Amino acid sequence: MHNNVDSLFEKLWNNYLEVTPSAVKVHELLGSTQQDDVINDHIALRTFNHEKIGLEKLAAHFKAVGYTECGEYHFEAKKLYAKHFEHSDPTKPKVFISELLVEKCSEALQAIVNELVEQIDENAVTADNFLYSGTHWQVSHETYKQLLAESEYAAWMAAWGYRANHFTVSINHLGNFETIESVNQALKDAGFELNASGGEIKGSPEVLLEQSSTLADHHTLAFSDGEFSIPSCFYEFALRYNKPDGEIYTGFVAASADKIFESTNAR
Repeated sequence: MHNNVDSLFEKLWNNYLEVTPSAVKVHELLGSTQQDDVINDHIALRTFNHEKIGLEKLAAHFKAVGYTECGEYHFEAKKLYAKHFEHSDPTKPKVFISELLVEKCSEALQAIVNELVEQIDENAVTADNFLYSGTHWQVSHETYKQLLAESEYAAWMAAWGYRANHFTVSINHLGNFETIESVNQALKDAGFELNASGGEIKGSPEVLLEQSSTLADHHTLAFSDGEFSIPSCFYEFALRYNKPDGEIYTGFVAASADKIFESTNAR
């Protein structure tokens, strides 16, 4: 387990950049002339609810560096369950971990997932690098397409495995932007495509959180039956509002997160 939050996030970030080159451009676009870097609101990771590699197995790596569980979320249509975690130091990124409820999927999907999970070495799950270790299996593009027809989420997991699915710019901490609209406009002006599912802006001041995201980069991946370009990871933007008690809202909004998941949809 990592002994240090910052080293863990640095490894996750570098691993994310390998398949998300646009993130560097987003940084250049939004990074202010100030010395401080873009502040990361949260990252998200995905997994299957299999006992070997379920949500809690991923969470253990974060708990080891000072994170605690803060909220849970249900996504009925996508057959997902999620929790978010916060660090005792509020300047550290929040962590959103979701898992696919495999037993609610078709028998064909269950069989594929079980076959993938069987190939993971037990020791790999507790190793320092597990959260950015990618896939522990070989999968064909044909299998990827089969999963895609039923669950975008399962297909993404089969292709990319364990890595940050997105990082999130905290708009609250940007020097040059105050609204999510201005951030979105700057991104569009620079040629980025935004996830328009449920509108470009998910959430509202009323629910204390507004979010938007780019569509995932396309990255070439070596499948067992050839190389194919598929959606990899994306960058999210979040603006948080104060609760009535004056404290900033640190949770997530399920209806918005539901649409954010679609940033990795095949298109």
